[in-house]
Amino acid sequence: MTDVEVRLLGEDEWQLYRDARLAALRDAPEAFVARFEDEASYDDDRWRERMSHATRIVAERGNEPVGLVCLGLHNEDPETGEVFGLWTAPSVRGQHVARDLVSTARYKAAENDYRLLYFWVVSDNASAIGFAVNFGFRPTSERRPVRVAASEAAKDADEVAMVLPLLAGPTRTPNPYPE
Repeated sequence: MTDVEVRLLGEDEWQLYRDARLAALRDAPEAFVARFEDEASYDDDRWRERMSHATRIVAERGNEPVGLVCLGLHNEDPETGEVFGLWTAPSVRGQHVARDLVSTARYKAAENDYRLLYFWVVSDNASAIGFAVNFGFRPTSERRPVRVAASEAAKDADEVAMVLPLLAGPTRTPNPYPE
């Protein structure tokens, strides 16, 4: 078994991002706003263009993408980032790949001088909330309707905003997974 490497993707690596994103949509359609069928039909220019809207972080085992997360701005606020599109392949679940992906996003967010990092989680997904809390995110009172494409059951559910302060301060909860 080879080690998993987590790294930032360059804008010229749009094909690797596409492959990872489509694998995520195929594996867990209930977890994403987009549908596999829609994104599989995107042309190469659209995939290239998407690379400029967020930082794309991939986990790879050998040449195979086994995880993905994106980091962008939250509500266009230049001091607040948002982690989204988190996915790990079934073959690496339970091996801390999600933690390593989000940790890389956190370091990139700090490098970008973000004060806060948001992570939206379905409010009844105990394992996702547990993951976020164990990472250091804390729930807020912010809610929004679930934004997933494939789940009819999710229509009545909501998401809770989890926030991780990135600046040192007396109320900052340290991340229990320092690197």
